[in-house]
Amino acid sequence: MVRWDRRLGRAGVLAASTVLAVSMLSGCGLLSSPTALQQQDDPQVMTVTSPEFGQGVPIPRQYTCRGAGETPPLSWSGAPAGTKALALVMDDAGAPITPYVYWIVFNINPETPDIQAGRIPIGAHVAVNSRGTAGYAAPCPPNNHEYRFTIYALNTPLALHNGASLPAVWAAIASHSIGRGRLPASVKP
Repeated sequence: MVRWDRRLGRAGVLAASTVLAVSMLSGCGLLSSPTALQQQDDPQVMTVTSPEFGQGVPIPRQYTCRGAGETPPLSWSGAPAGTKALALVMDDAGAPITPYVYWIVFNINPETPDIQAGRIPIGAHVAVNSRGTAGYAAPCPPNNHEYRFTIYALNTPLALHNGASLPAVWAAIASHSIGRGRLPASVKP
């Protein structure tokens, strides 16, 4: 009988153990990541639009680092029954492993139908983005690039403060999401 630790070697056993532990914790909901959040089975029942971009129209320069870097206007509809709060996430559609998050707005009143350019809805909070700052990190790609604006319907307001950490907000959104909608968008430098 060959022992597994001799056959795989210490590095192999350590790697296998790590994969098993992460798989078990992820399945139990104890570990949450942006990837897990995006793969959730919640229905995409909501519609997300912008009067400025979408359907082949790129995000205008004023909402990028090459312009004013202002937050873009977005509208949504179709929140499912039981929605107690909304969260908006803008991330990089092409990030290789973990999405790069440009903007998270959470605890948006479910009666609020939109975000106006350059504003955050009254009572809503912003989380720290992947750049490490609270608020909107204007995209600045060197080439044409794709992004996603996803609105999440939540079954409760998140018990987090303004400027909460990205992992804490991701985990809370994943735990309380009951619906979502997405608007893909591109930036052309």
